[in-house]
Amino acid sequence: MSKRLSAATFRDRLAQLRAGSGLTQTAFAAEIGIDRSALSQLAAEQNPRLPRAETLIALSQRFGVSTDWILGLSDNPGQSAQVLSAVETEQELDSENRTAMERWHREATGQKVRYVPAWLPDLMRTPAVIAYQAQSSDQERRRLQRQTDRRLTVSRQPETDIEMCMPLQTLEIFAQGAGNWTGLRAQDRREQLAHIATTVEELYPSFCMYLFDGRKRFAPPMMIFGYLKAAVYTGETYLLIRSKQLIRDLAQGFDAHIRHADVHAHEAADWVRQLKTT
Repeated sequence: MSKRLSAATFRDRLAQLRAGSGLTQTAFAAEIGIDRSALSQLAAEQNPRLPRAETLIALSQRFGVSTDWILGLSDNPGQSAQVLSAVETEQELDSENRTAMERWHREATGQKVRYVPAWLPDLMRTPAVIAYQAQSSDQERRRLQRQTDRRLTVSRQPETDIEMCMPLQTLEIFAQGAGNWTGLRAQDRREQLAHIATTVEELYPSFCMYLFDGRKRFAPPMMIFGYLKAAVYTGETYLLIRSKQLIRDLAQGFDAHIRHADVHAHEAADWVRQLKTT
């Protein structure tokens, strides 16, 4: 199903839910956590977009229908299989003190993992960058350091097959000390870039980094574990997706980023080294 057809089906299902609710437009919008203007945009006939994951989950939970049905992937409103069937927080730890992402990563051992980091790659952060991100919280600094160490350990395993893709501007902004990195010393930024380059060289070819032009393409922070599950990072939580169709769509989008990459895996370390810190 094309995105345009999916959007049309979603609008039809949204209208059915709205009509059956008996709520005003304002009240209906409030029930799913958006404002009236956002609801009007979603319902507009010329709107080619699908809702955000949070809105999709709210519709499903509030009106007792599956997300598959809302998106037109199923004709059964009560189908138990959910497109977004679990939401787990990064802070949720198991008996071995591993985060949800670390568990999912280990469960996917032997499968290709596709990775789009939110900022810098977690497994390549230096202690100085971790301390900067922790914002003077020693507990948070230790948590981030453990996360980095474990992710790096997993990435060094012989059966690892990881492709990472991100906007090249993310690293350029870091080198310049701009945006979220304002205040981080130039020396710390130089050491971080050198560490990324060295780690990329060490892990290649089982870990491949590709960089695309973020002015032309967009990829949300996420990890795709083979074709079994995908986790999209929303800032505080991961949205765990098990729908094979959506996972396949995400994987195809990721592969398109690689095809259009400006910096390929064999060039990545040298490209990072040539960045000038200011």
